[in-house]
Amino acid sequence: MIVITAPTGEICRQVLDTLLDGGRPVRVIARDPGRLAPRTRDRAEVVQGSHSDPEVLAEAFKGADSVLWLVPPNSRAEDIQEHYLGFTRPACDAITAQGVERVVGVTSLGRGYGGHAGLLSPAFAMDDMIESTGVGYRALAMPFFMENLLHQVEAIRTQGMFSMPNRADRPLATVATRDIAATAARLLSDDSWSGQETVPVIGPDSLSPDAMAEVLTEVLERPVRFQQADPEAYKAMMTRYGMSDAWAQGLVDMAIAQSDGIYDAEQRAVTSPAPTGFHQWCEEVLKPAVLA
Repeated sequence: MIVITAPTGEICRQVLDTLLDGGRPVRVIARDPGRLAPRTRDRAEVVQGSHSDPEVLAEAFKGADSVLWLVPPNSRAEDIQEHYLGFTRPACDAITAQGVERVVGVTSLGRGYGGHAGLLSPAFAMDDMIESTGVGYRALAMPFFMENLLHQVEAIRTQGMFSMPNRADRPLATVATRDIAATAARLLSDDSWSGQETVPVIGPDSLSPDAMAEVLTEVLERPVRFQQADPEAYKAMMTRYGMSDAWAQGLVDMAIAQSDGIYDAEQRAVTSPAPTGFHQWCEEVLKPAVLA
């Protein structure tokens, strides 16, 4: 039995589709089962509730061989570290109590960075906590999600620009969620592995935001530019949109760490990059969203 947390999220939804297509026995944890696709409700076991709830986790992990673990974002969280660990503590208890053999976790590149990395640092603490249980663990370590640009579709469409606090000229490793999902589904379907490893999932490109804008200009056949956001102004804008001060600061600190090269060492060491390049993703995902 494979347990999927956050089954309606971008990554876990794609993993779930792959596993169901392959006929794997799947159990999902869902706050609102009504948001699940009809075939998921028909073909997967559904445990209703939050995967921060010890009772829900005990029920969901009973008899499970493997778990896909993802802490959902909460932009209103007042303590980003406690947000991650508040989910992970009861999960670790359930992993141990229920005898789960393997966990695949969605985390970040840069665990060896050493400095504060905003929203990335709690993910590293999550990894440490899960590994402390002794469970077989594969930490799927990702850089910047290409899908993050979908939040800026309106600005790209109407203003011909996108904006982040990252340095305009600093290469930024990226990945498409489809490649994360494919890697996760492969590991969850494989019952032969054990031990604990980090598995980087990194696309083939190393493009600065300025270079990304050049690709967007080519794909969309219209001028697109990148505007580097002032960190304090960016944080203020995010809090106006309803983010907590802690989450907004976490975004800024993450961008600073990205511009400081938090992903560089692992990106240089990758010999088999994920298949989806930035140009391909823009053609297949971003362009239809902009033209919709």
